[in-house]
Amino acid sequence: MDNNAFNFLQKIGKSFVLPIAALPLAGLLLGVGSTLTNPARSTLLDEGSFMFKLVGILTDSGNILFGILPLLFAVGVALGLAKNSKEVAALSALIAYFVMNAAIASTVKNFLNLAELQKTQGLVSNFLSFQNTMNTSVLGGVIIGIIVALLHNRYYKIKLPDMLAFFSGVRFIPIVSSVAAIVVGIVFAFIWPLVAEGIASLGASIARMGEFGVFLYGVILRALIPTGLHHVFYMPFWQTALGGTATVGGEVIVGAQNILFAQLGHGDVISPEVAKFYSGNYVIMMFGFPAAALAMYHTALKENKAKAKGLLFSASITSFLTGITEPLEFSFLFASPLLYFGIHCVLSGIAFAVVYMLDAGVGYTFSGGFFDFLIYGVFPGNDRTHWIPVALTGVVFFFIYYAAFRLAITRLNLKTPGREDSAEDVRLHTKADYESAKTPVPASGSNAEPKISSLNERIISGLGGLDNIEEVDNCATRLRVTVVSGEKVDKALLKETGAAGVIVKGNSAQVIYGLNVGHIKTELTEYMSSMQKG
Repeated sequence: MDNNAFNFLQKIGKSFVLPIAALPLAGLLLGVGSTLTNPARSTLLDEGSFMFKLVGILTDSGNILFGILPLLFAVGVALGLAKNSKEVAALSALIAYFVMNAAIASTVKNFLNLAELQKTQGLVSNFLSFQNTMNTSVLGGVIIGIIVALLHNRYYKIKLPDMLAFFSGVRFIPIVSSVAAIVVGIVFAFIWPLVAEGIASLGASIARMGEFGVFLYGVILRALIPTGLHHVFYMPFWQTALGGTATVGGEVIVGAQNILFAQLGHGDVISPEVAKFYSGNYVIMMFGFPAAALAMYHTALKENKAKAKGLLFSASITSFLTGITEPLEFSFLFASPLLYFGIHCVLSGIAFAVVYMLDAGVGYTFSGGFFDFLIYGVFPGNDRTHWIPVALTGVVFFFIYYAAFRLAITRLNLKTPGREDSAEDVRLHTKADYESAKTPVPASGSNAEPKISSLNERIISGLGGLDNIEEVDNCATRLRVTVVSGEKVDKALLKETGAAGVIVKGNSAQVIYGLNVGHIKTELTEYMSSMQKG
C-alpha cells in the first residue's frame, strides 16, 4: 500500500476511537435497562413502578447515542484529522452534517421518485428532524468529516480581501464546509441509491458464504491489528448494510451493531447473523489470550520466570476483563510473525466460525472482555444470547491455544517474554518501565555522551527529535505520531521507554504503550509545547 494512503487510513482509524469511546456507557445503559424492563422478564421490575420508569429513562438515554452515531463520527473524524484549531473543524463538521442531510432530503423531494427509492430496503429514512433523507449511516458521517477536515487544513489560515476580512481564517471554515455539504448532499441523493444496492448485494454475497465468510472475517480482523487499520475494516460491517438489514419493532435497521442493539432494546432474541461480527472475540480475549500467556510463562527460562509471571498475569487480566489485548499480541507478534499470523489469526477465524455455528448472539460496544460479556450475554439471558455455548467454546479454545503456543514456542525456540537471553529484557509495557525510564543513566566515562534523563526526552529523541515530529495523537493503546522522516525514528530507544512495539511506515509511527498511553500523550504534548515556547 502507498505510504500516503496508509498514513491517511490510519489517521481515519484513530479518529474512530473518540466516538467509539462514547459507546460503552450507552451500551451499559441500554443493555442493563432493556434487560430490566423487558416484558419477558417482568419479574425483575414491576411495570409502572418508580424503578421501572427510572430504568426506562436510562435506556432511552443510552439509545440516543446509537441514534446519532453518524453525527458523532462526522465530528470525530474532522476533529481527528484536523492539524490545528481542532475545535473549529469539529463545529464545522456538525454544521456540515446537518446541511448535507437537508440537501439530500430536499433533492429527494424536488427531483427524485420517493416511492421508487423506498423499494430499496433501508435506503430512505427519517433522521433527527429530517423527513425522507437517505440513510448514509456512519459512512456518510465519515465522508463529510473527511471533507471538512481537508477543507479545514487547507483554508484555516486563508486571507480574504479587506471587505471580507471578518470571514478570514477559521471563520471561513463553517462557510466553505456548508457549501461543500450542499454539493455532497445533492451528489449523494443521486449516487447513494446505486451504492445502497451494491452494498446490499455484497452483504448478501457475504451472508451466502456462511461459516467460511465468518472465518475470513475473524482472520482479517486480527491480522489488521498490527497495522492499526482494523477500525477501517470492521466499521462498515457494524454500521452499513454489509452487516445486514433487519426490521425490528416495525423499523428498518441497517448495520450489525445497530440491529443488535435494536433487538436488545426491543427484547428480541439476538440474531446470530449480526452477532457473528462480535461473539468470536470473547473466545479469543477471555480464553485464548490468557492461555497463550500461560504457555509463555511455562516456557520461560527458569531465571526469568519471576519477572515474566507478573507482567503476563497483569496483561492476561486486562485481556480477560476489558478485551484490551495489544500488550499480549505484540509480545508474540515481535517474537514470531508465524506465531501471530499463522496460529493466532487462524485460531481467531475458527473461533468466530464455531460460535456462529452455535447460534451465539453476544455483542459488545467496546471489546470482547468479561464486563461486556456479562452485560450483553449473561444479563439478557441465555435464551436470547446463547452465551453458554460461547463460554464452553472458550474453555475448549483455552486448551487449544495453550497447546499450540507451547508447542510452537518450544519447537521454534521463539523469544517470547521470559525466553530472552537476559533477565533485563523480560518486559511488556508496565508502570515500572515508565518509572525506570525517568531515572537518569550515569555516564560511563568523562567522554561519554550526555544521557537522556526524562521519559518525554527519551520519546522525543526516539522519534527523531522535536523537529522531526509533526503531529502527536493516540488511540486506546498506541501513540500515533506523524513524523517528517520515518528513517530518523529509533525503535530501540523507544522500546527502552516501555513500548511493547514500534511500527514505522513512511512518515507514520505507532508506539504501543498500552492503557496508559493517554497519560503519556498528554505529558508528551505539554512537554513539547513548553520546549517550543522556551
